[in-house]
Parts: sequence; C-alpha cells; structure tokens
Amino acid sequence: MSFEIKIPSVGESISEVTIGQWLVEDGATVAMDQAICELESEKATFELNAEVAGVLNIQVKAGDVKHIGDVVGTIDESDQTGKKSKADQQEEPAEEADENTRIESKAKSTDDTSTASIEKTGKVLEMVVPTVGESINEVTLGSWAKQDGDYVKMDEVIAEIESDKATFELTAEAEGFLQIVAKAGETLEIGALICKIEQAKGGDKTVNTKSPEEKNLVPTKSRLVMLLTILRPPLKKYWQNGAL
Repeated sequence: MSFEIKIPSVGESISEVTIGQWLVEDGATVAMDQAICELESEKATFELNAEVAGVLNIQVKAGDVKHIGDVVGTIDESDQTGKKSKADQQEEPAEEADENTRIESKAKSTDDTSTASIEKTGKVLEMVVPTVGESINEVTLGSWAKQDGDYVKMDEVIAEIESDKATFELTAEAEGFLQIVAKAGETLEIGALICKIEQAKGGDKTVNTKSPEEKNLVPTKSRLVMLLTILRPPLKKYWQNGAL
C-alpha cells in the first residue's frame, strides 16, 4: 500500500512552497516522523516529515514550486522490514563516521562543552531578527561572536546587530549547534531569518566562569552605546544650561 505525501498547510496566507532539498534519497527506507524534505516559502523554511514508515518514492525535484495539497511523493508501507539499498549499505559506515567526527569537532570548539554528554533532539530552531525599537525597521549584522557549527548555550551572546541608534547583542534562544544563515555586514529587516540552532542537550551548562556581578562590572560596546543614546538628551540640556 502506498501513502501519498502531500504539501501540508504551513500558514493562512501561504498558497505555494518551493521544494528546498530532499534529505533522503529516492528508494530509501524512512521511519515515521523522520524529516525527509525541506519546504521553503517567502516567510520561512519548514521540514516535511514522513507520516508513515516505508520506502520513499520521490516524484518532484528540488527547486520545483508546488501548491498546498500537491503530491510530492509516496511511501510504500508494504516494505516494513527496514531493508536498505546497496548504495545505502555502502554509504552508511562512511556517513556514521562523518557524523561522529562532525559532532566531536563541533563540541570541541567550545572549552566548556563535554563531548561525551551531548545529545541531539532532532529539532531545529529558526532565529529571526528581533524587534529592537518602534521606529527601527532594519538592522545591520555587525559581527558573529560564534562560528558556524559552534556549540552554543541558551542566552549565550552569538552576534551583534546594529541600527542607526544603538548596537544590540543577539543571544541564543536554545542550546545546540549554530547554523549561520546571514553574513556579517548584511542589512536585514525585522523578522528576517538570521540563523538556525540544531537543538541538543546534555552539554556543560557553564558558559564562562565569571559571576553575574563580575559581568556587570565590565561594560560591553552595546551597553555603552545604549547608555549614551539614553543619556544624550538630558546631558545636552545640562550642557546648554551651564551645569556641565
């Protein structure tokens, strides 16, 4: 029995999506809820998961534009033995070795992360440019404090974003491996995709050894710029009155 894979509804105002890339090859055996494809709209990127287990038959190519409800492939539920193709069997050892090496190298990129205790959750969080002020519609990505593939902690500073009024710190909204999307120097609108975090858990919770009191004693560039922005009007007033 074949199960049809259809484009799901991803938003009220979205009527069509682009097939980003297939994460599984045609003819491969997939498990239920396994991510098999990426769908891209004007607003975000979504993962398409297998609703049943079986053998995948792909019917559309990456880059094709499809409407909501269109069939993009089928899954043959009759083959539940979990058999893999010869190509999959040959590639599996190499893929496992590459994956283990990648996880180990990423974990070693931070001094405070234990490689033995990291466990991926299978979820990917998309981070967008946050609202930084009522009159600010776009910002410039100043610099990345972390590199692509680095393991980051919740609330850890990963980048600086700049507007014409101030500089702000962008902190990680989840713990896991950083996937940089936007480059330093790019101008982004509020709500634009800036990076992704491949969520994981089990790493050392300590980001650095400084206490909260020690952190507050060292003003960052963003705190100084924001402080001067806030104090500029009253300082100008006192200067004009001869108080300074």
